[in-house]
Amino acid sequence: MKKENLRKIMLQAWQIFRATGKHFSECLKKAWLLFKLRVKMQTQIVEFYYQKLNNETRQAFGTLKESVFANVKGAERKSNELTFCYFDTIKNEFRAFKTYNLVSIC
Repeated sequence: MKKENLRKIMLQAWQIFRATGKHFSECLKKAWLLFKLRVKMQTQIVEFYYQKLNNETRQAFGTLKESVFANVKGAERKSNELTFCYFDTIKNEFRAFKTYNLVSIC
């Protein structure tokens, strides 16, 4: 594990902590889960669940592998620190969710 990765995980945990006010240990677990999701998505299509803004749980199949969405518009979008943007392979478009709403990875 590189120090740079640990730095990003801790930074994301603090951002989640400031946004939600939950215990820092929960925020750190969420940051690790997001890191694992990002690493898996860079090589394959991943099934995961997150809570939508209307409190529904959504099952998603997404990826960050550029060969899948190379010809899709909107790939050069500016990122937000509290959102996780991914390419939905079922809808064939980009989607995003709040980082603190991630539930699980399958």
